[in-house]
Amino acid sequence: MDGCCDHTKGRGNDEVHEYFAQLMRDADTLLYGRKTYELMVPFWPNIAKDNSAPTKAMSDFAQAFASVNNIVVCLRSLKKVEKKNTSIISGNLEEEIIKLKQEPGGNISTGGVDIPSQLIALGLVDEFHIVIQPIIAGAGRRFLDTTTLLHSQQLNLVATRVFESGAIALRYVKE
Repeated sequence: MDGCCDHTKGRGNDEVHEYFAQLMRDADTLLYGRKTYELMVPFWPNIAKDNSAPTKAMSDFAQAFASVNNIVVCLRSLKKVEKKNTSIISGNLEEEIIKLKQEPGGNISTGGVDIPSQLIALGLVDEFHIVIQPIIAGAGRRFLDTTTLLHSQQLNLVATRVFESGAIALRYVKE
């Protein structure tokens, strides 16, 4: 609830895993930075491969993650990727995303802190899916904390979902 985006402070319950699995099924491409990539890979692909998830919801999430194309934005340190269907972009982020958005296909989903913040600052995010957990983490990186917007962006709330855990999923579209 305090805006911290630290995965070690949250609770990944079945409802939240199911929610994010469905978002992944609705996407053709996942786009994120090196840190998020390294948090996700090889953990989720390994769970998908050996079917070792403790719950069906986690297994569904792992399968959805393993099946979608991934793009890692990395300007320096990452030179190769472990996950199949994964590529690296290291050029101008704005140009690369505009090209990607013009290609045929479905949704591009992103996660983490840095890359989504940069995309929002560039005005390249059309839809926002935000899950607020009923936790005050008290530490960690904060979403949009270091982002400066050239213009404010008006959003319209188009869907909400309240989970039994008290988490709330909000879906906004850009006007």
